[in-house]
Amino acid sequence: MTESTGGTGATERVADVLLLFTDGPPTLGVSRVSRELGLSKAVVHRILQSLISRNLIAYDPDIREYRLGPTAAALGSRALRDSDLRTAALPFLTELRDRLHETVTISAKVHGGRVYLDEVVGTHEITMSVELGRRFPLHAGSSGKCMLAHSHPDELVRLLADELTALTPATPTDPGALRAELVRIRERGYAASAGERQGDAGSVAVPVFGPDGLVGSVSVCGPRFRVTDEFVAATAPKLIETADRITARLGGTAPARAVPTPTGRTP
Repeated sequence: MTESTGGTGATERVADVLLLFTDGPPTLGVSRVSRELGLSKAVVHRILQSLISRNLIAYDPDIREYRLGPTAAALGSRALRDSDLRTAALPFLTELRDRLHETVTISAKVHGGRVYLDEVVGTHEITMSVELGRRFPLHAGSSGKCMLAHSHPDELVRLLADELTALTPATPTDPGALRAELVRIRERGYAASAGERQGDAGSVAVPVFGPDGLVGSVSVCGPRFRVTDEFVAATAPKLIETADRITARLGGTAPARAVPTPTGRTP
């Protein structure tokens, strides 16, 4: 990443600094931000000071690092509250949770990945819960993979050209194998995963579409010992039905799929 002197470049640098706080540890120092974004420490320091003045970033003098500030939290809360996707999905999430008793989530596709917008937690004594608002890569976990399978071909080429980071030992990191799996996901209409984003979790997910195309995905997730191949096979048709109802509520069109005959997780 090069340092641009134009107005657009300056805006992009500020946005990139803020986005960096959505992916990594809760606090970051100037040196790490500089290294991650390829910017000089002087530029990073100026950006951080500007963000501090608006409470988007806060400085912790004890550890000499920065964290997201209260204004960023307010922006995030407002974005979640006003999300059309979240509003359209929530009644269907609750209905599906009541049928399956596992946690049901809705994710939105964002620049560089996806974020959880909301969840309806399962009713079992041991349940899964997700981190709302944090950006996750598309190649790790069923929610991201089903979005990736329906993303623009140019985006897929760019992602597969970069190193696929392993969040767990089960995260897909081989571009060829992932590309083949994405073909199968498009054909059958759902994605499944076991420990790809979080080691002890399993999930199954289906994409959601708005008037202009892909907007996110809906998933069912739980502890790996309950999200078996049999569970995936029984859940996928119900999840496809739910995703299609959310798509219809948004005014989108679901893609053509093969006749759903789920056979469990992709090998």
